[in-house]
This record gives sequence, C-alpha cells and structure tokens, in this order.
Amino acid sequence: MKLSVRIRGDWFAVPCKATDKIAWFGEEALRRYYRKKNLEGTDRREKVFEVRKAKGGAILDPSDSIRDILDDNDFVTVVVYGITTGFGKFARTVIGKEKLVELQENLIRSHAAGVGNPLSPERTRMLLALRINVLAKGYSGISPENLKNLVPALGSGKGDGRCKRRPGAPVPPCPGDDGGGQDVLESNNLEPIKLGPKEGLALINGTQLITSLGAEAVERSDAVCRQADVIAALSLEVLKGTTRAFDSNIHRVRPHPGQISVARRIRSLLHSETYPSEIAESHRFCDRVQDAYTLRCLPQVHGIVKDTVDFVRGVLTTELNSATDNPMVFAEQQEIISGGNFHGEYPAKVLDYLAIGVHELANISERRIERLVNPAYSELPAFLTQEGGLNSGFMIAHCTAAALVSENKVLCHPASVDSLTTSAGTEDHVSMGGFAARKAVTVVEHVEQVLAIELLCACQAIEFLRPLKPWIKDRYMAPDIDAVTKLIQDEKVWHTVKPLIENYHATQVIETRVLSPTTAMRTEGPAPKRRRVASERKGK
Repeated sequence: MKLSVRIRGDWFAVPCKATDKIAWFGEEALRRYYRKKNLEGTDRREKVFEVRKAKGGAILDPSDSIRDILDDNDFVTVVVYGITTGFGKFARTVIGKEKLVELQENLIRSHAAGVGNPLSPERTRMLLALRINVLAKGYSGISPENLKNLVPALGSGKGDGRCKRRPGAPVPPCPGDDGGGQDVLESNNLEPIKLGPKEGLALINGTQLITSLGAEAVERSDAVCRQADVIAALSLEVLKGTTRAFDSNIHRVRPHPGQISVARRIRSLLHSETYPSEIAESHRFCDRVQDAYTLRCLPQVHGIVKDTVDFVRGVLTTELNSATDNPMVFAEQQEIISGGNFHGEYPAKVLDYLAIGVHELANISERRIERLVNPAYSELPAFLTQEGGLNSGFMIAHCTAAALVSENKVLCHPASVDSLTTSAGTEDHVSMGGFAARKAVTVVEHVEQVLAIELLCACQAIEFLRPLKPWIKDRYMAPDIDAVTKLIQDEKVWHTVKPLIENYHATQVIETRVLSPTTAMRTEGPAPKRRRVASERKGK
C-alpha cells in the first residue's frame, strides 16, 4: 500500500506494508523527504516528533500497526520542529547543519525587540533563577555545560538586560554585536555561552517572565493582606466602632477560611481582655447595633482577598516548578514532542484574578479614609487637622488615595481576555500574561500606598483621642506616605503586632464577647459575656 504524507508542506507517497509500525513509517517518510530535498549527505540529527492524521490532527501511536488505524485513503502529517528548522511560521524551513548555531543566536537576537524600561536587577535575577530551575529538569534540550554557565550569572547579581560594565568602560547603545556584551561578561568574570541546536529556544521559551513577576505580586499581596487587617482595626478603634461583628458565632456559620482568619485576627487586636482599650471602654455600652460596611464587613471583604492570594499561590507554585518549553525533550523515551506548555494562560488568568482580589483592600481602605477625614462620620476635626481652612490636613492625601483606587479599577480589567494573532497566524491564541503580571504588581503597589495613607490618617486620628501630638500644621506629606508605604512593604506593621497577637492567643483562652442591645434586652438571667472557643485555645 501507499500513503500520502506531508512533511513541512511537501506532499509525497510512501510505500509501506500494512504490518509496518507507525514509528517505522515516520522515519521512512523523513528519510524519503531528505532524499527528495537532496539532504541525504548531511549529518541530520532530527527525530520524528509526531505522526498525525492530516484530517482532524489525531496523533498516532508509534507502536500501532498501519493496518489498525490507516488505509489507502488517509493522508498523514509527520511533524519535525524547532531543532533543525526555523520557528513559528518557518517551522517547515530546514536549516543546514553548518547554520544551526547561527539559527539559535539569531533567535535570541530577534527576540531583543522589547521597548520601555528593562526589568530591575532583582526581578531579572528572579526570572533567571526560575529559568535555571526549568532547564535543570532535563526536558529543555540544553547541554549541562551551558546550564552550568547560567548559574554564575545568577550568583553575580549582575544583570538587568543591559548588565553592568566596568567603571569607565564605554556604554554602547545595547549589549549586542557592538562588543558591549563582551565587556559585560569580562566585567563579571563570565564566559560567553555557545549555543547548540535547541539551546537558544530553551533559554527564552516558557512562562518564567510571567511567573517571576507573579510570584512577587503574590508575596507582596500576602504581606499587605495581614497588615490591612491591622490598619483597619486601628481605624475601627478610632472611629469608635463596635467589635460585635467579629464574634466567632457569626463566622462559623459562613465558614470561609479567609473570613474566619480575618475575624479572629481582628478579635485578637480589639475584642480582648488581654489588651484592654480605654477608647473601646468609653463606648462599650453605647446603643450602636452595627457600623458601616467598611467596618462591619472587614472579615468578609478582607477574607476573600486572603483566599484569593492562597489560590493564586497554589497555581503559581505548580507553574514555578513545571517544564514550560516547546518542544519537550524526553530523553528516556528518546522522544521530542511539540506541545503547548509554553502557553501562559494559567499564570495570566490567576494574576488577573489576583489584581481584582487585592485591589479590594484599597477600595475599602479608601472608604475608611473618607470616614476618618469626614467629621460627619468621625466626630473628629475635619480632615484630621486643627485650624481647618488655614490647614488642609489630610484632604489631598485622601484625593491621592482616591486617584490610586480609580487607576486600579482600570488596571483590574483582565489582560488575559485578550488575544492577538501573531507569527503569520501560527501563534493564533496568546495569553497576554506578561501584561497581566506587570499590572498585578502595579495594583499591589497602589494598594500598599492607599493603606499607608489610611495608617497615617488613623494614627493622626488616635492622637486627637488621647490627645498627645496631633499633626498641627500642613507639611510636605509625600515623604510621609512614601515612608509608611516602605514600612508596609517591609512588613514592619505586621512584625510589630505579630507578637501581641500570638500572646493574645496564648493567654486568653476564653473569647471576649461584647454585649449587644439584643442580648442586653433579655428579661431572664444575665446576658452571656464570655465563651470558651476551642480553636483559639489551640492557637489556630
């Protein structure tokens, strides 16, 4: 029998027996293709990746017999890609052995087409660390020598797309063919990498840019979640809010993990006999039943952000430790298989989700700032300043917070819902994950800044309640916002209160329960005031 076969756009017939295996047929088809192209004299090292039915694209099992799955009317495609061929639209173009190194070098050069500022050295090193982790798994087709050459570059801490040059060395426009790259390598005692087949592709193919930025966004989000609870608790304190809404009874009947965790943290900060508060005692028996949503619903709003961060961390952890190349090299099976692990949809989608989730911390924080600076809500001086009119206090700081929140609302539009076809129709669905990651980091940064403004407002407000040293006159406020943002980024707020929270859970084995009007109006017996909570005894 004869089967019609296509390799890199060329159709021809291959005689075969019905008992022959698909694996043999693929190799025979490739041999005849080389003879047809007058390439038989070359030292080819290509292997057949896949044999497919041309109609429908079904992949055929190499161990099956031809008679079991094919007949004379079938058309077959034999796939060879990415090692001695071009890429994308040029996947059918055969590259001669003498040009294989140039092919890989040209691939790297052609990808140096980005615009804008380069990644910071810290983010570049994170990306490189993740790439080394992927290459070390052994599925990328890179030589051990070149893999080892990457490790000193990571250890040197010198590299941001343009790298660091010797003091006084000329600075070329870019580190490329002009000799600037050689100077960079010599400055850092590094040897240039000599690329073999597939190695250029191995260096740049994958999701490590997305996941490296995404990992930063997740870690910063996690830190800001904890500190948002602390800052919000301080705002609730100075606004003389009630802590009744954080009673464990409420949250055990809607047992979302994040909601329970946030309510428990708020109780440890405010709802406590371990750390009594004069401010809280001053309005302990007021008739307020409930506060505005921005205070009462802290566990519900902050809680879903925490759960979102945990979910995204799980997906990114899998992605960080995955092989995301194409094609994939499976040495034990002596197979090279073209697939789609390079596609960034997983990290792109969850980073869009992260941006939407963590933004809500800023959204609700800005509303608490409004309550702090508005005397109608706070019962404090307008904009938290004495001599209002002469001084504007936190009026413009609130405007800054509102502007950041508004900008976040635009950035929270998901990038991963978009896709633009490139590479002459070959790359016809893309994740836009790079932008999803970059804007997620930006959203987190804005959240940190808004929370910094809330913390400044809450600290200013509490001084009016003592009073000791409130902010008396207007001053240049941007440095204060930057300084407090840095405190949040360094987790100084969290590290300050963490020992107090841990001590609360270690010493107070009974949950303090605040009287509410509904319990106070009971006619029979005293209202329950304290209740032992098993989970808090265990410190969970």
